[in-house]
Amino acid sequence: MAVKIRLKRMGSKRNPFYRVVVADSRAPRDGRFIEKVGTYNPVVEPAEVKFDEELVLKWLAEGAQPSDTVRNLLSQQGIMQKFHESKLAK
Repeated sequence: MAVKIRLKRMGSKRNPFYRVVVADSRAPRDGRFIEKVGTYNPVVEPAEVKFDEELVLKWLAEGAQPSDTVRNLLSQQGIMQKFHESKLAK
């Protein structure tokens, strides 16, 4: 089972809000997911991004692949750097 960390769209028309979720890659974008690991609100200035850092690092260690957008958000928050540093320490 290929597991992805990706965005699930919530909110209303022209007012997007996203949950960052861990999901099977075969599941629909807004469908079933395994676990919620954060939120992303692009409407407010500046964009609001929140992650449960421990959960994200756990899923990355287990092999979950982030989507391109989620990878950029994780990089901005410094989580990808922590993940790569922990891999090098092993």
